[in-house]
Amino acid sequence: MVEEEFHPYIMFLPTKEKFDVLKTIFGSEVPAKILEFSISKGVSKKIFQKELVKKLTYSNKTIIEHLKTLVNLGIVTEHMEKKRIDNRVVWVKYYLLSEVGRWFALLLAEEKLTKEEKSRILCNIFRAYIRWVKRLSAKLDVPAEILRKIFKEELG
Repeated sequence: MVEEEFHPYIMFLPTKEKFDVLKTIFGSEVPAKILEFSISKGVSKKIFQKELVKKLTYSNKTIIEHLKTLVNLGIVTEHMEKKRIDNRVVWVKYYLLSEVGRWFALLLAEEKLTKEEKSRILCNIFRAYIRWVKRLSAKLDVPAEILRKIFKEELG
């Protein structure tokens, strides 16, 4: 898998209004509801379009439109698998949260994730953020030793 360039910005969200903030960022509540649904299933579980249509109160067309947007933004990845349904084999589309999607999941449902899921997401976020800071500090000629000193001061 090729690592895509992204900017792991820190975003401070008010605890009670974080869903509303993300809804505003996405321009609709539908993507946030899709993320919430994926969290309720488990951050590493497959999300089937059919399940979303059944569970959420939106049309198939609306869900497909927003899934395409989430795929284009790199928040979910799209996959196909063969399934046997009523003695016939069909191709079924499903989605998985990407690494970035898991970050959004952490924002939305921190209290619903297991301690292990939160720990794994935190470590991945931290690693990505450190890489980004390293590249940015090189561009700005900030010596790595200054960053190490700050890191040690803050972690005690």
